[in-house]
Amino acid sequence: MNAGPEVKNVVLVHGGFVDGSGWQGVYEHLTADGYRVAVVQNPTLSLAGDVAATHQVLDGLDGPAVLVGHSYGGVVITEAGNHPGVAGLAYIAAFAPDKGESVNSLIADPPPGAPVPPILPPKDGFLFLDRDKFAASFAADLPEAQAAFMADSQVPWGVDALGGAVSEPAWRVKPSWYLIAADDRMIPPPAQRAMSERAGSTVTETPGSHAVYVSNPAAVAGVIAQAAEALTAR
Repeated sequence: MNAGPEVKNVVLVHGGFVDGSGWQGVYEHLTADGYRVAVVQNPTLSLAGDVAATHQVLDGLDGPAVLVGHSYGGVVITEAGNHPGVAGLAYIAAFAPDKGESVNSLIADPPPGAPVPPILPPKDGFLFLDRDKFAASFAADLPEAQAAFMADSQVPWGVDALGGAVSEPAWRVKPSWYLIAADDRMIPPPAQRAMSERAGSTVTETPGSHAVYVSNPAAVAGVIAQAAEALTAR
């Protein structure tokens, strides 16, 4: 098998309620290993807007990239991953919707006993997580002070982004990798396993909360590097 173009670019896409700064630990691991890493700052107002922001970053790269999404960022990369500069996808405790699916449709009917994210009723078209329940649901394995800061610095998440449906899922035509966070209380691990299996992803599972990209950046970076190495060898 002939090796393809070397995949040294990584594009990181954050999810709802947070911004791109949470990727710092993953960024540091990857850049130390020689990867060129870009972090998308999604407006999280609409899926179309976040796909456009991701395309803008991809347009500026000089070679193929691994496109990485956490949580709602998985919806963004599922749509934006059709960009010709994307060699493969990496889902980090993320939604991996099929055609016509959105976060809203994927969380609409939780199984009995599954944890329900503490999303407050929309206000002026935006969503927040209940600050008092943020740590337990989103960041249970982070230090208390760090989780409190994340709760108090939440980014408003647009209702239109929650309901944004995928038109052409990139995982149907491009290889994908998936890191399951085994202690996630935002996207239940069984749902992560089902979505990763449906997508035909190469799966890794690790202990960790929904904020695994913050709490265990080495594991996250390891999955991304595994994807890049496999794509280079194709």
